[in-house]
Amino acid sequence: MKYEIKNQPFTVLTLHMEQGESIKCQSGAMAWMTPGIRMETKTGGLGGMFKKAIVGESLALNHYTADQAGELTLAKHSPGDILMFNIGETPIIAQKSSFLASTHGVNMDVYLQKKASTGFFGGEGFLMQKYSGSGYAWLEIDGAVQEKTLAAGESLIIDSGFVAAMEATCSMEIQAVKGFTNVVLGGEGLFNTVVSGPGKVWLQTMPISNLAMSLYSYMPVSSN
Repeated sequence: MKYEIKNQPFTVLTLHMEQGESIKCQSGAMAWMTPGIRMETKTGGLGGMFKKAIVGESLALNHYTADQAGELTLAKHSPGDILMFNIGETPIIAQKSSFLASTHGVNMDVYLQKKASTGFFGGEGFLMQKYSGSGYAWLEIDGAVQEKTLAAGESLIIDSGFVAAMEATCSMEIQAVKGFTNVVLGGEGLFNTVVSGPGKVWLQTMPISNLAMSLYSYMPVSSN
């Protein structure tokens, strides 16, 4: 299946679908499409609905099938980028609510952080998403993206919330910020996330929580 990702930061994904090809995508993601592409909404049963709910995804997915060749364009829900992952031998671990679309051979499961402290304090959350199987997955990234490749034993210290995705071969833990002055006046919070290799990690430049706080500072204060 051919695809195009364009118009960053208000990014759209255009899929060029041949007759018989199909994808599944997040509810409400479709922006426009040509005639001859059919939509069907599926829940995946109670188990599937439960998994989607706890990782922040919509309870039902829309499945689009091309009855004739055409184009389907999907849009992000917020400014940022879209990344395509070719899922194969190495699963991908991603932030919650990152799923945009995938081919049908890709499975999305809940990924539970092994260390509770990593989930509670690391900023990436106790629950993340794990993509496995075979096929293409398109994930939403907040802001722009930077890709880093870590060798075995190599680590990267990352501010909380900036980890978008990583290969399942990587590990994640938290590290407390040292120094009272650094904690109180540094503006970086109490903890950083440490990702260790081997494997690739994808970093996002504007976590949606940071964007929300920036916009909040411009909102008028209610007089009531």
